[in-house]
Amino acid sequence: MGVNLRNIADPQKIELESLAGKTVAIDAFNTLYQFLSIIRGMTGELLRDNKGRVTSHLSGLFYRNMNLLETGLKLIYVFDGTPPKLKSLEISRRREVKVLAGQMYKAALEKEDFESAKKFASATAYLDNQMVEESKQLLDLMGIPWIQAPSEGEATAAHLTTTGKADFAGSQDYDSLLFGATRLVRNLTISGKRKLPNRNTRVDVIPEMVYLSEVLTKNAITREQLIDIGILLGTDFNPDGFQGIGPATALKMIRKYTKIENVPELKGKVNFDPNEIREIFLHPNVSTREDFDLEQKPANNEGLSKFLIDEHDFSRDRIAAALKRLDARKKVESQSLEQWFS
Repeated sequence: MGVNLRNIADPQKIELESLAGKTVAIDAFNTLYQFLSIIRGMTGELLRDNKGRVTSHLSGLFYRNMNLLETGLKLIYVFDGTPPKLKSLEISRRREVKVLAGQMYKAALEKEDFESAKKFASATAYLDNQMVEESKQLLDLMGIPWIQAPSEGEATAAHLTTTGKADFAGSQDYDSLLFGATRLVRNLTISGKRKLPNRNTRVDVIPEMVYLSEVLTKNAITREQLIDIGILLGTDFNPDGFQGIGPATALKMIRKYTKIENVPELKGKVNFDPNEIREIFLHPNVSTREDFDLEQKPANNEGLSKFLIDEHDFSRDRIAAALKRLDARKKVESQSLEQWFS
C-alpha cells in the first residue's frame, strides 16, 4: 500500500532528462502493478493477445522502458521474493479489496457506468507467476538487467543505492526511504495525466525526486525515527497504523518522544512489537551477491519482434518504430563517444 510520507518527504519535481546517464533500480512488482492497473480498455478490460493472455504489463514494460532508454537512463529491475511473515495481514487485506472491487466492477458494467467500471477494474490488478516470467523474458530481450530479490524488491533496490550500484531507487512507494534508499525517484514508469480523487480534474504526472538525507535533516529526525513515523501511519507490516494519527501528528510525536514506546498517548494501544518492524526496514533480507551483471546490453531486435509481434500480437509498425528510435539514439551516442576519443 505504501506508507503516506508525502508531506514529510516533500518530493521535488524534476525533468526526466536530468536523469540521463544515471542508474535507477526499479521496484519491478510496484511497476508491473501500475501497468496492470492503468493500461486498460475503455470499460476497464485488460489488453490481451489472440490467445486470451494478458499483455497490459508487457505493453507498459516495453514502451515505457523504450522511452526511458531513449532518454539515456540505465535501468535495473528488482523482483520480489518471499515476503516477510508480518506482511501476511496486508496481503490478505489486498485480496479482499480486489474481490470487492471485482464485484463493484461487474455491477458498474451492468449499469453501463463505464467510468466507474474502469476505476473499479484498476483496483482488481493481479500479477501472477506467468506475467512475472514474461516480464523477465522481455527485459532480457531488451538488454535490461534484473535481479531476483530474496524478499522485498524495494529493499534490495534501496540496498543497490547504498552500495553505489544504482543512483536511485525507482518506486511509487515512500517505503523505499524506510529501507534506506539514499535517493528515490517517483513517477518514473508512468506518464501522461492522472485524475485527482473525487474531482473532475486531471494533472500532469511528473517525475519527483527525494533525498533521504534531506528528509532527515529538514525534519530533524533519524532514519530510525522516520521508520517509527511510518509505523504510526501504517506500513505493509502493520497496515492499520493508529487511527487519528496523520503525518504531521506522527512527526510531532516522534520528535518529542523519540520513539513509539515513549509516546504517552499510545500506552496500551501498541498490540505488536515495533522492534520486529524496525528490524525489517533496518536489516532487510536483501541480495548481497557481487556477481550480478548489471550492465545494459544491446536489445535483441529479432527476439523482441518474435516475442511481441509473433507471440503476443503487438503492432508490427509500432514495435518497428520504437526499435528504430532506440537504434538512432545508440548511433548518436556511439558517434559522440568516438569523437570524444578521436
